[in-house]
Amino acid sequence: MDNPISILFYLKRVKVNAQGLAPIFQRITINGRRVDNSTGKFVDPDKWQSEMSKMRGTSEEARSINGHLDNLKSKILNVEKNLIKKDIPVNFESFKNELTGKKERERMLIPIFQEHNRKIKELVGQEYAPGTLERYETSLKHTKDFISWKYNITDINIEKIDHSFITEYEFYLRSERKCANNTAVKYIKNFHKIINNVWPMDG
Repeated sequence: MDNPISILFYLKRVKVNAQGLAPIFQRITINGRRVDNSTGKFVDPDKWQSEMSKMRGTSEEARSINGHLDNLKSKILNVEKNLIKKDIPVNFESFKNELTGKKERERMLIPIFQEHNRKIKELVGQEYAPGTLERYETSLKHTKDFISWKYNITDINIEKIDHSFITEYEFYLRSERKCANNTAVKYIKNFHKIINNVWPMDG
């Protein structure tokens, strides 16, 4: 698997301080985009090993500085692992959000469905009949039951809902729920309405 993230430690020799020490910077490159940050550490340029991105030797100072750099590198790699574990594409924005603790807004199906039904409920008697709300509440229950039955989960990101999902859902309604043809079609239609409010699906 291609690794979209690379990490480099380097000296900013033009910023040598009064003690003759140069600051160590960290460069993170993600799919061609890069960000440079200070590590907060300084080193004698003569003791810096550029090809290894670390301080030379085994002195206490070298162990301390190199240990700090290793920790910074581990933090970056853990961010990448977390994104992969969450099935989030590793790119500059997702990495930055994960690193800074800013949560990317996940568009999960059940909260979207619940919010839709809440709006219907508030408009019962004005724009919707009580029966309409009841149908959507039943449709929500069937949707919850389906994703639990099929995927053994309680919710799903809407970006993972595709034609195969819809086909399996309709099969579930007909086989497990024993819905008649017209009833199954109505539930699928309700489901499409929820999804299409967020983004248009093909077909």
